[in-house]
Amino acid sequence: MAKLYFNYSTMNAGKSTLLLQASHNYLERGMATYLLTARFDDRAGPGRIASRIGIAQPADTYGPGDDLFEMLQTRLRSGPCHCVFLDEAQFLTEAQVWQLARAVDDLRVPVMCYGLRTDFRGALFPGSAALLALADEMREVRTICHCGRKATMVIRRAADGTVVTAGAQVEIGGNDRYVALCRVHWREAVGDR
Repeated sequence: MAKLYFNYSTMNAGKSTLLLQASHNYLERGMATYLLTARFDDRAGPGRIASRIGIAQPADTYGPGDDLFEMLQTRLRSGPCHCVFLDEAQFLTEAQVWQLARAVDDLRVPVMCYGLRTDFRGALFPGSAALLALADEMREVRTICHCGRKATMVIRRAADGTVVTAGAQVEIGGNDRYVALCRVHWREAVGDR
């Protein structure tokens, strides 16, 4: 039975590594996969899912106006697909999460989404909120704060290193901009004790 999965965490937990490893496991067994990533997150290059440990694979891209049900239906017309892997799931719209759920139910293809749960302000991303509501199975990918506790939050840093507490929810960046922290250290960093 196909399911909609949501694997979530903070920055630098290894979500893309897990996605690429899972896809590799399918391919190694002669099964086809379909990889998708957010179009505007091109840090690894356009249409590419990459991990900090150096592995990468090409992927189709999606934007906020794309119909993911149609994209998956088109992909399935070109040949078998045993699993769909979607990176940067926090950038999905609520409508797109419903489209993925419909693909799971109607096209009977498993969809594994990987993404952030919350932003630098501690608020849910729209795609993550919808996945938390609709996913058949969820898994937290864990990483740690500098203190050794589980990191569940992330701060954004400005170019001068100061912690940013307001601004656009989405700004693409990596280790140079974002730091994963436990809630205690996040509250300390943002001035909320």
